[in-house]
Amino acid sequence: MAVDEYAPAPRMRKPSWKDPRLLIGILMVLASAAGVVALVGSAGKTVPMYAAKNALVVGQKITPESFTVVQVQLGEVGGKYMDPAEVLGDNSVAVRMVPKGELVSRSSIGQTDALDRKPVSVKVDEPLPKEVLVGTYVDVWVALPDERNGFQAPVLMLPGAEVAALNVANSSLGSGKNTQLMVLVSDTQMPKFLGAVANQAKVSVVWNPGAIP
Repeated sequence: MAVDEYAPAPRMRKPSWKDPRLLIGILMVLASAAGVVALVGSAGKTVPMYAAKNALVVGQKITPESFTVVQVQLGEVGGKYMDPAEVLGDNSVAVRMVPKGELVSRSSIGQTDALDRKPVSVKVDEPLPKEVLVGTYVDVWVALPDERNGFQAPVLMLPGAEVAALNVANSSLGSGKNTQLMVLVSDTQMPKFLGAVANQAKVSVVWNPGAIP
């Protein structure tokens, strides 16, 4: 049978509102638009969080007055930091050093019974490297006195100790300066170190940039 080359092409039917493909397309467009609106809205959203009013040192008692409130954008990591809705316990202390103005992580605040390091005063007559500041880590070497009014070979007694406080003062004889350090010492290290200090051991401090907190 011959086919008429000039027969009119069949006309396409207009899509019906009942066509499921049309409905699915509309829903996809609406969902995409809603997602863009939500993303743009959340990008500019800020929330109140706690920042350290002053530097917080390990062992320091913590109260709401220890913080200042700042507005920040944190997104998914917001749960790692403290906000004004936090309820602090009566025995809350800093278990990690937090510099002034930095956000306060939840892991940096604990209770006194969770604190396994305590600050101990160390006097150092030798100049310290300029890198030794509060919050940095040092190796503390100790040389015990010997029987000839000298000192034994130094031994590393406190590897990677955190500096909790630092004070440089003139010596009593006016011949130079000495430095008073507060380093954090664990309960297991405490007896041996205090014994060395009580026996007039010579203490040397070396900056340890590779120490792992």
